[in-house]
Amino acid sequence: MNVPDVSVVVPVYNTMPYLTRCLKSLLEQTIGLDRLQVVAVDDGSTDASGAELDRFAARHPGVVTVIHQANSGGPAGPCNRGLDAATGRYVFFVGADDHLGPDALRRLVEAADEWESDVVLGRVVGVNSRHIYQDIFARTQADVDLFDSPLPRSLANTKLFRRELLEKYGIRYPEDLPLGSDLPFTLEACYRARRVSVLADYDYYYAVRRHSATNITYLSRHADRLRTVEATTAFVAELIPAGEQRDAVLARRFDHEIAKLLEDDLLRLDPETQRLVHDGIGRLVRTHLTDGIAGQLNAETRIRLALARDGAPDDLLAVIRQDARTGVPPTVVDGDRRYAAYPGFRDPERALPDSCFEVTAVPDWSAKLDATALAWETDERGAKVLTITAVSPLPDLAAVGAEPLAVSAEEIPAEVSTVERGERGTTLRIRFRVDELLAGSGVTGQRRTVSAQVGGFDPGRAAGAQTATGAAGSAAVRAPRVRATVPLVRRRGGRLYVVTPVLDDSGRLMISVVPVTASRVAAQLRRTLRRGR
Repeated sequence: MNVPDVSVVVPVYNTMPYLTRCLKSLLEQTIGLDRLQVVAVDDGSTDASGAELDRFAARHPGVVTVIHQANSGGPAGPCNRGLDAATGRYVFFVGADDHLGPDALRRLVEAADEWESDVVLGRVVGVNSRHIYQDIFARTQADVDLFDSPLPRSLANTKLFRRELLEKYGIRYPEDLPLGSDLPFTLEACYRARRVSVLADYDYYYAVRRHSATNITYLSRHADRLRTVEATTAFVAELIPAGEQRDAVLARRFDHEIAKLLEDDLLRLDPETQRLVHDGIGRLVRTHLTDGIAGQLNAETRIRLALARDGAPDDLLAVIRQDARTGVPPTVVDGDRRYAAYPGFRDPERALPDSCFEVTAVPDWSAKLDATALAWETDERGAKVLTITAVSPLPDLAAVGAEPLAVSAEEIPAEVSTVERGERGTTLRIRFRVDELLAGSGVTGQRRTVSAQVGGFDPGRAAGAQTATGAAGSAAVRAPRVRATVPLVRRRGGRLYVVTPVLDDSGRLMISVVPVTASRVAAQLRRTLRRGR
């Protein structure tokens, strides 16, 4: 019996019309159908997804296997059923919304064979402004350390896995988690792997954000997400012994999944849910947040986590409200210590410890900027630029070793100059060249977070990491009171792109570069019509 080189598992639930492109991208792989098995698991779809799977299976017998089952409530069950049916030397998981580059599987399998890798990551790019962390894909690496790299930030299951490894350790998706089940699966595989490799030389995986944004991730609720982070954090603690290695993985959980539960959208929830989240995060902080982890977190996350532990829900909400609606608070200098003067700081009625607000040893506090104005301008060389006016809470950045301050949209640098210094802070002018934004965004476009960096910050390391230049940190630029600017349409090659400064759900500034396509225009028209009703 012929053993395929790779089995591709596709969990499917109501993903038309994206499913068609996904399946076509698999069957057109240059690795060849004789080396490929596709196992698609229909998890009780109520649209035409099941029929589309059967159509492909009929056209490609022996290559496409379809399993139909009742809806299980999440992707874990379908992924496990597909994995049980897989016969390939390697297994690759593909979301039914997504698709692969034509040469993806051939390149992944060849790398795994050459380097004897158990897990291989190929570069993932976002489609329709879906944000994908790119730090792990900075360069191709035959051997990546789970505990000293950005890998813990990229634990989605969109990777090539050696099936022998998964069977040896019985690695499967936890089916009691409707969300986030790929994190424990991928983490254990990377932890058990003899070698994890990264390929940054090709766009392997296109992660698609639906125009309607109706998949389970986008619609998940805070209570479900809290349950997920509680379960995944406990899984990490059980899998990895206490110490620096566990802290390296948990730092990403606190910095990402846990911190996201304390973002600005918490203000819009009902009081019962706000208390549920506050209390749950407080338990996680008391149980798992070590000094080593706290030292790797940015100022905003540190302060909010401390108030979940030491304060009441109203204390936490007051700090979030300040960031979301007013902006960065003043910095209080007391001897050789500095504090963020958020509501509740040294308020005798609240009796909160000063430690909740201390930013003395948090280098990214210097990089915490509020954008106050956005404008399209032409620079001295005649190039189109996005100009951002922003304010730092510190009146003298040089005095705390934070000057010059660097600003970037992820890997795309900006030009930064100081406009004014005053008691309330330092005003900066930040300029992004539009041609550089376009050149760095690829055919499918990209949405990048704008952040400020201090002290030689390396985006592949944590916020408080030490570098050759000393303490370093990074903070996302916020825009709580900024007025939106009109999008800019520019041509690059034969395509038109729309460049737009946008805010995410937590008020952080991002720069979106997206191609003008018929489907995007139609989606925008539908949204406009709905708003007009």
